[in-house]
Amino acid sequence: MGTEISTLGEFGLIRHLTEGIELKNDSSKYGVGDDAAVLEYRDKEILVTTDLLIEGIHFDLTYVPMKHLGYKSAMVNFSDIYAMNGTPKQITVSIALSKRFSVEDLEEFYAGIKLACDLHQVDIIGGDTTSSLTGFAISITCIGEGEKGKVVYRNGARNTDLICVSGDLGAAYMGLQLLEREKAVFKGQDQAEVQPDFSGKEYLLERQLKPEARRDIVRKLAEEGIVPTAMMDVSDGLSSELLYICTQSNAGCRVYEEHIPIDYQTAVMAEEFNMNLTTCAMNGGEDYELLFTVPLTDHEKVSQIEGVQVIGHITKPELGCALISRDGQEFELKAQGWNPLKEEEKN
Repeated sequence: MGTEISTLGEFGLIRHLTEGIELKNDSSKYGVGDDAAVLEYRDKEILVTTDLLIEGIHFDLTYVPMKHLGYKSAMVNFSDIYAMNGTPKQITVSIALSKRFSVEDLEEFYAGIKLACDLHQVDIIGGDTTSSLTGFAISITCIGEGEKGKVVYRNGARNTDLICVSGDLGAAYMGLQLLEREKAVFKGQDQAEVQPDFSGKEYLLERQLKPEARRDIVRKLAEEGIVPTAMMDVSDGLSSELLYICTQSNAGCRVYEEHIPIDYQTAVMAEEFNMNLTTCAMNGGEDYELLFTVPLTDHEKVSQIEGVQVIGHITKPELGCALISRDGQEFELKAQGWNPLKEEEKN
């Protein structure tokens, strides 16, 4: 049994979890320890994003280690800032937790957050802690900065722009399916005797449990002098994100199935689960890759960036949004990705 949180109290817990944090950014004037943090930005546009993660809806602690949960909670916020062509600088971390969590659990959670922050040079500047009757809830707000005139929105895609995506798609979703399957196998069995075999599937688990925000792609684009016309991160699924961009840009699109980047492990897992591979890649979500559009004139430059794939192009709005299959058929794009407000289908 771990240390009860009540032995420290709210302020003692915050002090325990945040002691030793050193501020890295000049814009962070004052962090944890007062009624509010103090920030100072000069000649920058300020970007702010918030994510709310609820146990049982966004994560399952049956198979998600607390350290990984902390890491992922921070990364998904960083990803939103990078998707605006910005740089994350500060986060606040607020949590609500029930009595089944110990001080040691939260130390692990904060270790994951601190690791993510160290990797991306982000300061933890505050937050809040309260009790919960139902489990664990996390709210992280991330503040970032963008160069004036270079912040990228979802509404800038124009006819003939190229549609690009980083990395590969569908792996995080396959990792989730794998974890859910093993959880079902474990039910009612002696967990000391039955251990899951994840050999050969490590990449899928990493994409689900430890996603990486694509700072490297934003930097490569800047090095090539490319400012995307529209951009967002792939959190709900490629189809959903494409429709967001096209709706807000008053445009249509054509995406080619043969150009969608998919990892070998994802393909093997989809076959094992008897799932359509393209459907998994288009609608899986939680990849946290960057989806962006660039002018046709940047084709040569963007094609040479390692880790970026051109998957289609923007069209006039009256042509609609379609996926072109390998045999040349057109299928209307539909937002089948994760919708947090949709009721679960009853079996």
